Amino acid sequence: MSDTDNIKFLESYLNNPSPTGFEKSGQQLWLDYLKPFVDDWFADTYGTAVGVINPDHPYKVVIEAHADEISWFVNYISDDGYVYVRRNGGSDHQIAPGKRVNVHTNNGMVKGVFGWPAIHVRDKDKEDKPTLKNIFIDLGCSSKEEVLELGVHVGCVITFEATYMELNDKYFVSRALDNRIGGYMIAEVVRRIHENKDSLPFGLYIVNSVQEEVGLNGARMIAQRIKPNLAIVTDVCHDTHSPMYDKTSQGDQKCGQGPVLTYGPAVHNNVLNMIIDTAENKNIPFQRAAASRSTGTDTDAFAYSNEGVASALVSLPLKYMHTTVEMVHKQDVENVIGLIYEFLVQLPEAHDFGYLK
Repeated sequence: MSDTDNIKFLESYLNNPSPTGFEKSGQQLWLDYLKPFVDDWFADTYGTAVGVINPDHPYKVVIEAHADEISWFVNYISDDGYVYVRRNGGSDHQIAPGKRVNVHTNNGMVKGVFGWPAIHVRDKDKEDKPTLKNIFIDLGCSSKEEVLELGVHVGCVITFEATYMELNDKYFVSRALDNRIGGYMIAEVVRRIHENKDSLPFGLYIVNSVQEEVGLNGARMIAQRIKPNLAIVTDVCHDTHSPMYDKTSQGDQKCGQGPVLTYGPAVHNNVLNMIIDTAENKNIPFQRAAASRSTGTDTDAFAYSNEGVASALVSLPLKYMHTTVEMVHKQDVENVIGLIYEFLVQLPEAHDFGYLK
């Protein structure tokens, strides 16, 4: 496989809608890419997809990302044909006006736009701001009946229409980099293992979970099924060097400076220290972050599952989270892939990460 093939996959994977609860098509794309590199695969009831290397080995290691993207639900259709919405995940109402959208129906995709009144007519003394109560979608219909005839009804899911691009030959830009870039990175780790013919002394489960954006649901379910001994989760974190971030409360992370390794209660210190040792030994740059009660990622779901799973988080710095122009640095992507790969190929068989001896 050439290096252009993986970028073609990344572009198609990012452009394909995969809203929370409706991840099927994206999961199929991901599995089709992964299958040549694994020994087996399966999917669970709600669509979390898993590739497996050495499926018969009793010691189980998970590398994980989540597949779902934030979106909207049709919540109300007015008599004159305007569609009002509610969130599916952490969608941002303030960025909605002026955006193009796709409404997913049983009849196919229906195009629409988030409309907004012109600046000329808004009250300058009482500037209206977008809220969940006043943002609306225009489908070009003049009545509720016309909307329903298109196949649009309450409960249809809606995604922004925004596609992949590269910026200044340094950044990937797209909606849903949170966290389909994670699915791409763990797939590339496995591609590297396959192409280098590395023999792993454990079972490796490559997990692309669903429904992270609404409560880590997919990770909770699949952790109970796999019952891993170790989990390495990858997700995105904020580039706090972008304007309007407070580093004193949100940490000091920057795109282009390497993966972010998190300290916190859900992160097993012995696993974290081994990842740091790997980064230092392989000259892979990394940054540090601290979590409070939880990481807010699937790390928490794995760590506290079953009888406790030794878990760690490897994050990718990202600009403009939960917008249509999320940005990640290409070199950071490569360094996350390299760090997880190097950690796995040096991991001893059935390693005990326990505290007490």
